Amino acid sequence: QVQLVESGGGLVQAGGSLRLSCATSGIIFRHNAMGWYRQAPGKQRELVAAFTSPNNTKYVDSVKGRFTISRDNAKSTVYLEMDSLKAEDTAVYYCYVITDSNVYWGQGTQVTVSS
Repeated sequence: QVQLVESGGGLVQAGGSLRLSCATSGIIFRHNAMGWYRQAPGKQRELVAAFTSPNNTKYVDSVKGRFTISRDNAKSTVYLEMDSLKAEDTAVYYCYVITDSNVYWGQGTQVTVSS
């Protein structure tokens, strides 16, 4: 059974930092595409950052230079380091993993940036 458990969201002032974690189980972690989406109120879910392969990453333009996605294969965990946060980063953040052509999602974690 595949499980994704997120943590690390919260309330932070603009300019601050947060680190999101997504601990996975039930998959061969190192082989999978994975990443983070976010959904702000009234907006569509958007891809924020992802590993398209074990060594290749991509980011939405609005977070380039501020967010960093990383992974710890030994812990089967993917991270999203978010620096220089802005009010427009406020959203629910979801991690995902693609395995055997199936997409699995975390439960979501709220990030709120106060201006």
